[in-house]
Amino acid sequence: MKRTEIKRKNIIDAAIEEFREQGFLGAKTTSIAKRANVSSRTLYNHFESKEALFEAISEIMIEQNWSMEPVSYDPSRDFVEQLKDALWRYVEVITEEKAIGLNRMVISELIRDLDRSRQFFAEAEAHDYPITRLIGEAMEAGVIRKVDPAFATTQLLALVKNFFFWPKFFLGENLAPKEVLDDCVAMFLAHYKRDESSL
Repeated sequence: MKRTEIKRKNIIDAAIEEFREQGFLGAKTTSIAKRANVSSRTLYNHFESKEALFEAISEIMIEQNWSMEPVSYDPSRDFVEQLKDALWRYVEVITEEKAIGLNRMVISELIRDLDRSRQFFAEAEAHDYPITRLIGEAMEAGVIRKVDPAFATTQLLALVKNFFFWPKFFLGENLAPKEVLDDCVAMFLAHYKRDESSL
C-alpha cells in the first residue's frame, strides 16, 4: 500500500471513531486529523469536507454489506440447502463487528438527515444482494415460481435481518436460535412454491 493510501485509510478509520463518539454534527475535522496523526491540510487534500468523509464511509459500509460474492444456483444440489448456506454466509457478513459498527454510525446520521438518507438508499439500490442471483437462477430453473428476483430476495432478507441483524445492531447480541432461519426459508418457499397446475 502506498504512503498516500495509508494516510487515506488512517483518516477514514479516525473519522469512523470520531463520528461514533461525537456524532456527525459534533465531529471535528481537526480532531479527526489528530486521531489520524496527519495535518488538517493533509486531511483536506484527501477529503474536501466532513461531508465528503461521511460519504466515503457510507460507500465502505455499502461495499462491506455487499462484499459476499454473488451465489449461483447449482442444479446438482438441493435448493433449500443452497439457500440456507448462502443466508448463513450473508448473516455472518452483516453481523461482523466492524460491519455492525459502521452500520450504527452511518444509520444514526441517516435518521437525522433525510436528504442524506435518500442519497444513501439510492446508491444502495444500485447493488444487488449476493443471494439475488441464486434466487433468480432457481426461478429460471423452475424450482420456485417466477417473480422479480430482487423483490423476492428483499422479502426473504427482511425476515432474516429481523431476527439476526437488528438484535445485534440494537442489543449487541444474537437472540435467535439457528432454527429460526429454517422457519424464514420455509415461509419464503411456501409463498414462492411452483404452481403445479400450470405445468
